[in-house]
Amino acid sequence: MWRYINGRISRRFLSTSCSSARGWWDHVKPAPKDPIVSVNEAFLSDPFPHKINLGMGTYRGDDGKPFIPQCVRDAEKKIQRCKLEELNCSAVRTKFVEECVKLAYGDDSYVVKEGFFAGVPTLSGTASCRLFAEFQRHFYPESQMYLPDPTWSNHHNIWRQAEVPVKTFHYYHPDTKGLDFSALVSDVKNAPDCSFFLLHPCAHNPTGVDPTEEQWREISYQFKVKNHFPFFDMAYQGFSSGDLDKDAMALRIFLEDGHLIGCSQSFSKNMGLSEHKVGCLSVLCQSTKQVAALKSQLQLMSHAIYSSIPFHGISLVAKILSDPDVEALWRKEIKVMANRIEAMRTTLRQYLENLESPFNWKHITSQVGMFCFSGLTPDQVKKLEKLFHIYMTLDGRISMAGVTTSNVAYLANAIHQVTRIHEEALSSCYV
Repeated sequence: MWRYINGRISRRFLSTSCSSARGWWDHVKPAPKDPIVSVNEAFLSDPFPHKINLGMGTYRGDDGKPFIPQCVRDAEKKIQRCKLEELNCSAVRTKFVEECVKLAYGDDSYVVKEGFFAGVPTLSGTASCRLFAEFQRHFYPESQMYLPDPTWSNHHNIWRQAEVPVKTFHYYHPDTKGLDFSALVSDVKNAPDCSFFLLHPCAHNPTGVDPTEEQWREISYQFKVKNHFPFFDMAYQGFSSGDLDKDAMALRIFLEDGHLIGCSQSFSKNMGLSEHKVGCLSVLCQSTKQVAALKSQLQLMSHAIYSSIPFHGISLVAKILSDPDVEALWRKEIKVMANRIEAMRTTLRQYLENLESPFNWKHITSQVGMFCFSGLTPDQVKKLEKLFHIYMTLDGRISMAGVTTSNVAYLANAIHQVTRIHEEALSSCYV
């Protein structure tokens, strides 16, 4: 080590050799790659001119390019008219959180009127989930988080890194390609009282399978019986039905039933603000005293993780949500985006059925939102990549935002070919 002697640094006390210093990180192994990142890397390295990327998690237009809604451009112009010194950063952040809570629970909800919520801006939905995981670990150190099976792959990473044990509950039924509702309810009933559950309120990622209103009411009732805590990760509000309020139905049912709720919101997809990383974490409270306590804790924890998020993105979202004209335009544009995805679902199914595929493709149109859980096997997904330069995650999740009028026929034919090869191979085993 170095040591000062008479105000000078002496080399005589340097005890660590260069060779041992190089050993600091020898035990560190490469982390497993995120499946979505791996898909994007493989796609980018493929020189084939007509390749298709169906692994993306953000919306794209029918031209296959990232889509920036006009409402965002209008909000940006309005913000630019304000002098920087006229913008009170603290007030804008407070306004942002309030508008996010209104979007989730409705303008007329009692939590908005009474101010019974604690919230902070976050770095998109990922940081929102991570911050809640940190909050959960700190105040309920013996708890665990129940995640739907399947769920967004990063959910497991987030709670694992926060050192919160993870369990799963039944959600998707691979045979029906729909909701395994009875098994879901059974898991809710059998979980220990006062458990934490993560729920997707709309456009479930990766399956595109959402409970009906009646099913949400039953889930809420069972949560109430067991005193479970619902944490909603709402990354795709608007993409399920094209209606922002309808897509918030699950949260409002739980609110109506008297639950305290945690909610993560992201505007990366429904406002096209992926690069701005704008999100919000809010937790409902029972009193103003609770609000003050929770808000101070969330602020303290967020400051330790990322301090604060870029101000421009918060300003954009706050302006869109609070300006009646801009918000009305956003609602129209969300409907257009959702309609395009729905149209691509219908077209893809029609092409597959016109090819006289022996498989049932009804789930393509019965599922909703950004993703279609196709039912393709990992082997079939690999064949799509190798033979047709079509990229998706190995679980067969198709990002419908990557399907366009110019590539949907090619995609349908490719799916038909790889599923037919699989069917023929199975048939040959019995000959």
